[in-house]
Amino acid sequence: MRTSLSDTTRNSLFFIAGPCVLESLELAMEVALSLARIAQKLGVTIVFKSSFDKANRTSIKSFRGPGLATGLKWLEKIKVETGLPILTDIHTPDQAEPVAEVADVIQIPAFLCRQTDLLVAAARTGRIINVKKGQFIAPWDMGQVVEKIKQSGTIADDKIWLTERGTTFGYNNLVVDFRSLPIMQSSGFPVIFDATHSVQLPGGKGTCSGGQREFVPVLARAAVAAGCNGVFMEVHPDPDHALCDGPNSWPLDSTLSLFKDLLRLWRAVHVG
Repeated sequence: MRTSLSDTTRNSLFFIAGPCVLESLELAMEVALSLARIAQKLGVTIVFKSSFDKANRTSIKSFRGPGLATGLKWLEKIKVETGLPILTDIHTPDQAEPVAEVADVIQIPAFLCRQTDLLVAAARTGRIINVKKGQFIAPWDMGQVVEKIKQSGTIADDKIWLTERGTTFGYNNLVVDFRSLPIMQSSGFPVIFDATHSVQLPGGKGTCSGGQREFVPVLARAAVAAGCNGVFMEVHPDPDHALCDGPNSWPLDSTLSLFKDLLRLWRAVHVG
């Protein structure tokens, strides 16, 4: 019997990783092949994440990606050639069905976590849904988000994930309240910590977001120690020249060592 993604992520730390946006098929494949090797070496589940369209950027001049049709073709090729599960986000309800044909996990962006029609459309696909907690809502308010999903189709409880990505703290800054992890876990669903968006400085550069990637390991270790089920990280071969979210992206060549550290910490907390 084939093991489902929900099964492999239930009782061990897992990772979601990839470039923020699909810059090119070649770059995305480079990252995905590297992540596949890491997954095999460490014996862990890594879900490849990248966006076909960044529809919520600060500036109209920001790079958005290849779009739905081309992006899904690239993601399907990556899935076939690497064997990694695929996660990508949707911004409108009509994107849910075509994305579900390729992606194993449909992600709801933080800014859109309360959009009922989007949640309903995603739920009806039957795919795993990862909802990012909005920077503007309390962790216990995610219970209402979960109810929208559960009452919108026949989606199983093991196909709902929740992600913490920091809370607005004044202008152009975020802060992480680690109490949110057990609070959201009390709903019975896996909770993922987004280590790279949590160090983002939204709009911090005027026409784009800034970030403090040097704090990614600190926050990731804190989240694992606090009991998160998974860690989300945007990774890139050359973050300083990434077309999206470079300041908060983690270098691809440092990903293996950080994942090793997080797994050692997870085992210390859970195995003793």
